[in-house]
This record gives sequence, structure tokens and C-alpha cells, in this order.
Amino acid sequence: MAAGKGRAEATALAAATITVVLWASAFVSIRSAGEHYAPGALALGRLGAGALVLCAVLLIRREGLPPKEAWPGIVTSGLLWFGGYMVALNWGERLVDAGTAAMLVNIGPILMALLGGWLLKEGLPRRLLAGMAVSFAGAVVVGLSVSEGGDSSPLGVALCVLAAVTYAIGVVSQKPALRHASPLQVTTFGCLTGFVACLPFSGQLASQVADAPLSATLNTVYLGVFPTALAFSTWAYALSRTTAGRMGSTTYVVPFLVVLMSWLFLNEVPGWLTLAGGLLCLAGVAVSRSGGRTHRPPRTRTVATSAPAGQPTSPTPSARRTAR
Repeated sequence: MAAGKGRAEATALAAATITVVLWASAFVSIRSAGEHYAPGALALGRLGAGALVLCAVLLIRREGLPPKEAWPGIVTSGLLWFGGYMVALNWGERLVDAGTAAMLVNIGPILMALLGGWLLKEGLPRRLLAGMAVSFAGAVVVGLSVSEGGDSSPLGVALCVLAAVTYAIGVVSQKPALRHASPLQVTTFGCLTGFVACLPFSGQLASQVADAPLSATLNTVYLGVFPTALAFSTWAYALSRTTAGRMGSTTYVVPFLVVLMSWLFLNEVPGWLTLAGGLLCLAGVAVSRSGGRTHRPPRTRTVATSAPAGQPTSPTPSARRTAR
């Protein structure tokens, strides 16, 4: 029993790791593709590429439509997370620097833990709260270390906060759907819902594809195939095996990974303060995912009535009911 639970936890952590690495790479790709695609057009192109891959995998696996009980969560997460979050984040990153955006979006995991504890009855364990506090402090340090002097647009700040709110509500809405449908079904139809919601931007996307360089279009396709189709699937898989709060705490590593990728691909060398903030993020995740002592329920004792010597004792009727 314990060994099986440990394997499930390790598998969920591996899936979450794939998710955060790919989501971190999305920030770099959004920055590049966003120079040539408007926020709505970029979201539509990303979701279209992701939906094609997910639908193909769904057909190969012959999983079909999810049951009706899963649809409320799928539609809600599709509209808010796949649709609203991506448009708001694409727009917000045009108006604020990367550090401020990363710091503001990391309000999401806190909201996620609070909503999960309240709506999903997951509770708020002390280790989770302590780890989230440490990771949020690290995210703030990373954000301040790469900030460009506080010239952030109020609209950009509001859009990043909106992205964090839609992200948190989308994840909490997705969790109940995973009780009735597979992670692939939830991800596929959530992506399709977001794609349909972004269809009003189709004219904008069609006009910008003709003018955008090939590198920007390839970045858009990459965003759809890997940070969307693959990363959202591994996220749903991990979320189905752990709580929304613990999954949210894992994403605090994303800002640190973004800084490292910018260092590798954009030649932006991080400072010591950035590295220190990243280590705080990692430490917080380790604390939040560490297991405390498990309390075993007390064993039920069977109280026997006295019997004559040489005869076996028999439990009382109330003890027999308790033993059942």
C-alpha cells in the first residue's frame, strides 16, 4: 500500500516536472512570437496547434467523449484557463517586464491552494502553507532582481493578475472533472473549448500569418504542441493524483527556470540575487511536497464477556457491531 502510494507520488512529481519545464520555455517563446502576433491571434494559433495534436492522440487511443459529469469542469477550465489565461498573459507580457509578470502570475498558486482547500475540501496543511510562503518569497526576489526599474504599466499589472486568477479558478475547476474523465479527455476538450472561445481572433491570425517571419510561426506551433498539448496533459495527469494546492506550489519553480532559459538562449546572465531567489523557490517546493507523519487510526478493540472456565469467550453484541 505504502509502496504503491510512493510510486504514484513519484510519477505525479515526474509529470509535474515536465509541465513546469515546458511552461517555463513558453515564456521565452511568447516573448519572441509576441513581437509579430497579437495576444488573441497568438492564443488562437497556439490552441489550434495543441488541439490538433491532442485530437489525434485521442483518436489513436480511442478514448471518445468524456462523460457528462465531467463537462462542467472541462468547459469552465477551457474558457478560463486555456482561453482567458493565455490571452491575458500574452497581452500582459507586452506591457510589463518579465520579472514583474512572473511575480504577479505566481499569485495563482496561492489562490489555487485557498480555493482547493475551500471548494474541494483539500485542507491547508502547514507544510504546504510554509512551502508556499518560502516559494513566493523566492518568486518576489526573482521578480525584483530582473525588474526594469518599476516602469510597469498599470494595465499590464492588471492583466497579469487577471491571468493568475483565471489560472487558479481553471485548475480548481479541472480537478473535479478528472474524477469522471481521463487526463487526456479533460485536456483535449478543454483545449478545444479555449480554441472555440478564441475564434473571434481568427481574422487577425490569418492576416498576421502572412507577415510574420517563419521563426515566429514556428514558435507559435511549438507553444501549441509542447507547452500546451504535452504540458497540459502531464499537468492533468499529475493533478489527478495529488491536490491542487501541492500542484500549484510546484509551479513556483517556473520563474527561476525562465531566468535560466533566458541566460542560455538570450544571453541574459542572471545575477546572484536571481539565483538566490530561484533557490528559495526550489526550497519552498521541497517543503510543500515533503510528507509529514501519517497518523494511523486507533485499532478497534473487541471487548469479551466473561465465560465459565474452560469455555471460549464471545464478544458482546456492541463489540461485534464495532468489529464489523
